[in-house]
Amino acid sequence: MSNENNPIDPNTGANQVPRRRRTPRRDGKGANAITNQNALADQSLIAEQGDEAAEKAGGVKLIANQRIIPFMKIEKPMMIISALLILAGIVAVIVKGLNFGLDFTGGVSANVAYEKPVEQVQVVQALADHGYPDAVVQYLGTRQELLLRLPPQEGSAENLTAALDKALDFPDNASTVDSISIIGSQVGNEIYLNSLLALSVALGMMLLYVGTRFQFKLALGAVLALFHDVIVVVGIFAVMGWPFDLTVLAAVLALIGYSINDTIVVYDRIRENFRRVRGLTPVEVLDLSLTETLRRTIMTVGTVFVVVIAMLFLGGDGLYWFSVALFIGLIAGTYSSVYIASSIPLMLGLSREDFVVQVKPEFEEEVVVFSDPELQNSKD
Repeated sequence: MSNENNPIDPNTGANQVPRRRRTPRRDGKGANAITNQNALADQSLIAEQGDEAAEKAGGVKLIANQRIIPFMKIEKPMMIISALLILAGIVAVIVKGLNFGLDFTGGVSANVAYEKPVEQVQVVQALADHGYPDAVVQYLGTRQELLLRLPPQEGSAENLTAALDKALDFPDNASTVDSISIIGSQVGNEIYLNSLLALSVALGMMLLYVGTRFQFKLALGAVLALFHDVIVVVGIFAVMGWPFDLTVLAAVLALIGYSINDTIVVYDRIRENFRRVRGLTPVEVLDLSLTETLRRTIMTVGTVFVVVIAMLFLGGDGLYWFSVALFIGLIAGTYSSVYIASSIPLMLGLSREDFVVQVKPEFEEEVVVFSDPELQNSKD
């Protein structure tokens, strides 16, 4: 390597070899600092341009180098819609009432076995022709075994068994009534009261769980979101006059579990972002959290929708109303996780202080100043 271009030391007359710096400058001055400053300036410019372009494209902003969807921008209109839905559902239940099924009103339940497979439509039509309208028929494992549910009937169990044997016999396919049970109205009332108790206990336990794991403001938002989901499903069944039986009640309870799971995922991200992200308003933190969990929500809802639609069209009469209730509840639950479970805590003043652990006064370190009188006198 040639040393012609190297500077000459005036003291020794030897060529000086430039020394390479192996560590960065400690004072922050130099090429690294200039490069970092330029990078930050470019990053800030890109963010500003991204915000302007995003606003023109539809309001999607750029926060912490991540584009977020402004969900809370339409928070108030959505809250008004939610309030109207809840009010309409309550009015429908009070004024029109629910079309309770046999599980709540009482009736006749019978197991029937056929020699050959039979269609549900044929059995329902045969019962209607012999004076048994509004019958519910569903398969029990195979197409030869069925469960019949009839409104309350007069007469003893023996007379009903003989009448059903006569009504259900086909020319080339004989039937046998294996067992028959009569459910009284008192039993139906007990089931109705126990159902209300189950819903109340479920909502109360959800309130306690979320309040213990997160914060009371979030717990109140989660329970109001669950209440919204239940009222929407029950209100639609009341308005449409659809039958409300134990399968629909099971769908409502399943919906509560699904909706609280989706809400917990959103709350986890909200708590995490309030702790780690600085310089954002509570509205921006909620928008960021909802955007980050949106992909997971879409994947979960899409997967469940596939199963519900399959049950709706292929599950038969026994799962039809269960699927309808769950289908409506999935839409209501996904909506409430965004615009009720998140909006209610925001209205109650949710902020970063709700998630930061405050040090109690008794655990704060006391500052002790040492003062030596003799040393003070010597200085004087």
